[in-house]
Amino acid sequence: MTHILHRQIAGTLPVAATGSGIEIVDSTGKRYLDASGGAAVSCLGHGHPAVTAALHEQLDRLAYAHTGFFTTEVAEKLGDRLIADAPQGISHAYLVSGGSEAIEASLKMARQYFIERGEPKRRHVIARRQSYHGNTLGALAAGGNEWRRAPFSPLLIETHHIAPCFAYRFQEPGESEEEYGRRAADALEAKILELGEGTVMAFVAETVVGATAGAVPPAPGYFKRIREICNRHGVLLILDEVMCGMGRTGTLHACEQEGIAPDLMTIAKGLGGGYEPIGAVLLGRHIYESFANGSGFFQHGHTYMGHPMACAAGLAVQETIRRDNLLANVRTQGALLRRRLGERFGNHPYVGDIRGRGLFQAIELVEERSTKTPFDPAKKLHAKVKKAAMARGLMVYPMGGTIDGTRGDHVLLAPPFIVTEEQIGEIVDRLGSALDDALA
Repeated sequence: MTHILHRQIAGTLPVAATGSGIEIVDSTGKRYLDASGGAAVSCLGHGHPAVTAALHEQLDRLAYAHTGFFTTEVAEKLGDRLIADAPQGISHAYLVSGGSEAIEASLKMARQYFIERGEPKRRHVIARRQSYHGNTLGALAAGGNEWRRAPFSPLLIETHHIAPCFAYRFQEPGESEEEYGRRAADALEAKILELGEGTVMAFVAETVVGATAGAVPPAPGYFKRIREICNRHGVLLILDEVMCGMGRTGTLHACEQEGIAPDLMTIAKGLGGGYEPIGAVLLGRHIYESFANGSGFFQHGHTYMGHPMACAAGLAVQETIRRDNLLANVRTQGALLRRRLGERFGNHPYVGDIRGRGLFQAIELVEERSTKTPFDPAKKLHAKVKKAAMARGLMVYPMGGTIDGTRGDHVLLAPPFIVTEEQIGEIVDRLGSALDDALA
């Protein structure tokens, strides 16, 4: 008997009792390799002594102070850390409790920015199909995850969606990666012109698409073209790096590998590593100055924004990543993970694609490799893979609806940054066995 409304009402979840390193142990003593970091959250694994010590220290000082009355030393230090490492032009951080809150705040920032500038006609938001930006109503409206959106569509604000940049599925025969990237990006300009010059306020995109499509990297040149289009039409670029950011792809920010900087960027998951709920919007100086020189405030806020305990966790996680040079391990182990996935699944009859960056990798499952035909959605193959993996003491992050919200299955891997070569091998071996079982 439970009095909690769990995500799934049917069935019984194991009870997580303890965690250490990249393992979680349930109440029966069974151990699970956390090969997905939960949902790409636990970048330092579980029970990291540097983070737990920082939390104890902050708790002894102060657990909570409302940001309408006070700032705190730990929040200011976290802000300094985030801006010191931020993309060019980013000057301030707005601290919230998670990714959905960060997206909501970024959309409001974009709207208020244009009001402050005397451009109130800019109201349209453009995003991409097969992206996910959060589960609150504004974030859900921006996202292109159709099965999540459908029940709540009458409640969602008006948004507009263009095709994703998803080479495995949408690159045409004979088209180079660069040509495809330009074609995919040009869909943004077409949509801006369709909606009307001077009416679009923002384009929202995951730099590397996460759970909805499975670690889909952009085509070469795609984001440089997107940045050019946004600049030309005065549209703000909001990059959602809630899942793919904060070191997950091998650089602190995934957009570093694209050679661009956004106007607004949302971060969360790997910011606090799961030790406390925390997210942030990183905003460009021009956004900040429009508020500072205009109304003098940002018309938004949450009770727990800038929470001292959450900030202590975020600061400790980010300092540990820097001190222990863990981004180098992300790149090294990410390359190994990609190689091991290729060795195990490169010729697998039911694996169509292996993709991703750093410790953010995925395999896409297909019924027929040559035609990329997906499995019948009724089979719920992704759910069977998850069940088989859990039986083997492996946590991975499978999802259905990869192609269009209904068809397609993939399995996402996002192990902690502290993962070792031996553990990479064990993850791939257990995944192979789980996949064979699910397909049997």
